[in-house]
Amino acid sequence: MHAATREAAPDPIPTQSRLIDQRIEAAWQDAGVSPSKRATDEEWCRRVYLDLIGRIPTVAELDEYRRDRSKDKRVGLVDRLLGDEYLAEFARNWTTVWTNLLVGRTGGVDNNSLVNREGMQQYLRRSFQKNKPYDQVMRELVTATGSCRPGDDDYNGAANFLADKMAENGVQATAKTSQIFLGMAVQCTQCHNHPFNEYKQNQFWEMNAFFRQTRVLRNRGNDNSRYARIVDRDFAGEGGDPAKAELYYELRNGKLKVAYPVFVDGTSLVSLHADQGEDFGDSGYLSDINRREELADLIAASDLFPRAMVNRMWSHFFGYGFTKPVDDMGPHNTASHPDLLDALATDFRSTSFDVKQLMRWMVLSEPYALSSRTTRDNASDDPSLGARPKFSHFYLRQMQAEQLYESLLVATKADESLSYAEREERKQRWLAQFNTAFGNDENGEATTFNGSIPQALMMMNGGLIRSATECKPGSFLHDVAMNNSLSNPQKIEQLYLTALAREPDRDELAISNKILAARGGDVPAALQDVWWALLNTNEFILNH
Repeated sequence: MHAATREAAPDPIPTQSRLIDQRIEAAWQDAGVSPSKRATDEEWCRRVYLDLIGRIPTVAELDEYRRDRSKDKRVGLVDRLLGDEYLAEFARNWTTVWTNLLVGRTGGVDNNSLVNREGMQQYLRRSFQKNKPYDQVMRELVTATGSCRPGDDDYNGAANFLADKMAENGVQATAKTSQIFLGMAVQCTQCHNHPFNEYKQNQFWEMNAFFRQTRVLRNRGNDNSRYARIVDRDFAGEGGDPAKAELYYELRNGKLKVAYPVFVDGTSLVSLHADQGEDFGDSGYLSDINRREELADLIAASDLFPRAMVNRMWSHFFGYGFTKPVDDMGPHNTASHPDLLDALATDFRSTSFDVKQLMRWMVLSEPYALSSRTTRDNASDDPSLGARPKFSHFYLRQMQAEQLYESLLVATKADESLSYAEREERKQRWLAQFNTAFGNDENGEATTFNGSIPQALMMMNGGLIRSATECKPGSFLHDVAMNNSLSNPQKIEQLYLTALAREPDRDELAISNKILAARGGDVPAALQDVWWALLNTNEFILNH
């Protein structure tokens, strides 16, 4: 058979990744911008480990990737990171990301919180292990009932999403559901029409009406700990007629207006159930209509739903979303690449909302593979200065606190003997030092984690960093220092590969040799000095 008649080998790069390449490249041409060079193998490997499983690669993992000479090595690594081999770590990382998103860093940690953080994490971890479709996850979170506490007969970890959000008739449930699943920042419209966008006060309260059958029961366990139970109850309406259960909200001029369940696109439950009788859709009886279940159906059918998720995931992998903020989308805040956003949202829906597929499309694209080093031609592509992102180079960003913690464990082999639960408990104790909750109507919180390694090291309570820098038998440094098959320069190289996923340059080796000489040939002590210095570099904490 002639070569010309042979069937071409299938392209291992997903069609959607190629689409990303084409649309972003077209935007570069329109803007007169040229992209940076490709990242090195080491840079890309470190990047994709951090973004997909929340930690840097080990030296063995990095070496394996560097030795791989196959043409499709990037595809192979991504498939492994998204597959069974790394399933536990994948689920751990994305459980962390989504727990912080759904209940905040202080949910279940602050004394005033009704959230059971362990319950929230358990639900999410199992969902990510099963690669549960995103619309199913949304539905389970929005409609959840049951106890938030693991071990109870009616335990439902998804119920923790609403546990802290039902005060004041569920204003936070309304705001966060719109923000997370629809990309709509509607918090301030509970009091007035938004001054800068198209969102209206009536839309907030019409969305809020979907949550009026929901109640939070506060309970105390035998150990006096508080926990919540989410239940559905008939809603009699603020006028006292459950057959037409309305609510009222106040305009700025003091005038009262009435609201019934209406989705953000104007779809009312009355219109959806018109065949069942006039005003049937406004009933507050659960035997007639479960409003939260209706809301979940409307969210899943909305074009806003996949667009919001695509935008959020793009922001995770590329540093910036198509909009800024990522969860404030609409005509007032147009996307930087609207056609690409819409195309990816359509394809995401066509996969039945397969989140792993969405991740795969993004990390196998060429823009994701670019170096973070800017050129004279694209240095102005800097969204941190207010420019709309062109994604002509990889945007530098510091690790999240959780990524730093996990990366320090990997880089030092510390805490390897601990169980999953013990590691999570220790990590949570460390993270709690940075986080503060505000007692306001937005369930606000702040973190004092500013990304500086010196701050992190000082606040570690000593344990992890002592393990990192000690050279006792069984420690990382001891393994390197006592490895007689490695020369001193090779031992330094091991430290650089572990911390920075690269080899030291000539000047760095020279400095290390000076440290060794200053230590009078005491190799373990010199390695301790170099190791401490590497963990204190910006390069270690940056995703680059």
